[in-house]
Amino acid sequence: MNIKVNGITLEYNKAGAGKPLILLHGNGEDHHIFDKITEKLKGNFTVYAVDSRNHGKSTVTEDYSYETMAEDTLAFIDALKLEEVYVAGFSDGAVISIFLALKHPAVIKKMALLGVNLKPSDFKKNCYEYVEKEYEKTKNPLFKLMLEEPNIELETLEKINIPSLIIAGEDDIFYKKTFTDIAKTMPDAELMILKGHNHDSYIADNDLLYPDLCSFFTK
Repeated sequence: MNIKVNGITLEYNKAGAGKPLILLHGNGEDHHIFDKITEKLKGNFTVYAVDSRNHGKSTVTEDYSYETMAEDTLAFIDALKLEEVYVAGFSDGAVISIFLALKHPAVIKKMALLGVNLKPSDFKKNCYEYVEKEYEKTKNPLFKLMLEEPNIELETLEKINIPSLIIAGEDDIFYKKTFTDIAKTMPDAELMILKGHNHDSYIADNDLLYPDLCSFFTK
């Protein structure tokens, strides 16, 4: 399915019935990373798995900023007249979720932030250097985006009163302190570190988080 919002077209998949749950993928991916978990989540929610601009089959533009993608998500919610929305964002999708929560908190009932960062400096050194090399080699603006954004000050998260679940693998590409600091700073957040997992192993083509997400969003 697709919908025109914010001057672009967003591709998305809709499945299930119940309260709306929006799934936002990471950098260089599309909504299909959520196909496996959607098969389970659709029994509890109406799942909207969305391709961000410049990803998947959504419109390619010259604007790659997270804040713009957050405004796209807001426009998507408004266009479909969704209420009491749950949001689960992975990596870049989690960054988009934070911007949406900071600027338009009323639209989100609860959110899960998976593998999130606040600044490029949250990358472990070797991971940052990898992204640098890939950008030098490819000049792909998606790599440039990760080198320059986001730039969210930790203390701004004190304003987010939305119940939130912070999830990360113990071998994430970002420092563990990133996740512990976020969970401590947000007024209503809980932290889950998954042993034996890296940045995306627990969510990409994986339904491991189904019980945790279902429990968190419905309690």
